[in-house]
Amino acid sequence: MSSKESSNNLSNNPSATTGESAGCLYVVATPIGNIDDISARAIRTLQEVDLIAAEDTRHSQRLCQHYGINTKMLSLHEHNEMTRVEQIAAKLANGLNIALISDAGTPLISDPGYKLVRELRQKGYKISPIPGPSAIISALSVAGLATDSFSFWGFLPAKSSARQQKLKGLCSNSETLVFYESSHRIKACLADIIDIFGQRQAVIGRELTKTFETVLSGSLEQLKQQISQDPNQQKGEFVLLIEGQTGTVNKVDTDSKQLLMELLTELAPNKAAKIAAKITGKKKQKLYQLALEIQGKG
Repeated sequence: MSSKESSNNLSNNPSATTGESAGCLYVVATPIGNIDDISARAIRTLQEVDLIAAEDTRHSQRLCQHYGINTKMLSLHEHNEMTRVEQIAAKLANGLNIALISDAGTPLISDPGYKLVRELRQKGYKISPIPGPSAIISALSVAGLATDSFSFWGFLPAKSSARQQKLKGLCSNSETLVFYESSHRIKACLADIIDIFGQRQAVIGRELTKTFETVLSGSLEQLKQQISQDPNQQKGEFVLLIEGQTGTVNKVDTDSKQLLMELLTELAPNKAAKIAAKITGKKKQKLYQLALEIQGKG
């Protein structure tokens, strides 16, 4: 199994459960911010495996030093992942156990690793998860939005045109939508989402589990204003959650929304809805409800 005597404690070692001599790849979740958010099993696994494949060995070394983990490390990131496959496969074939970690959270969730896992599984090696922190799940747990159905879309495109095109394809989704976003794009991202989605309820989880953690909720316009007015809220890492399409209001097409937004700059909601109904042929009441939502009053 492992060259370490203590590695006999790894409960999912193939040699202990199936009689095979090959090692196991453990996919280990690490803290997303607070260093205490790591399981005893994860610490033990990192201590007992023969090798840790880390996204950034210098970053992960701090976590290992904190918990007295002296296991040798190997870098595995998006630029060298495929070249590492055969190297790691050879070590597993020789009975070594290996842990895969990312810089923070659960590996393969917007992090490198899926190519390695895919290739190793096709080669017949055992892969076992050591569950733990995830920014997606952490944000959903405090959002107060529906969690019976949600979809995760990672980071939206950096350019506004591509971002809006992506959002148009998600506009009619009924499940809660979850995105990651960076500090230098959060304001522009919110502006594009409002242009496409109108005024839905949303939540922003910023710096989750860290010292300056904040969770903001409200309409998309309210969140945009809060972010714009407070420079501190523009720093850090963001999870953005948006309610899915609900009722008839969100079924009004994008052109109608954009028309109403223009009219509302000069007119009251009732007058804007009346004019929009004449132009589009859509029902005034639906347009009026949408006008109220755009203004954050619906």
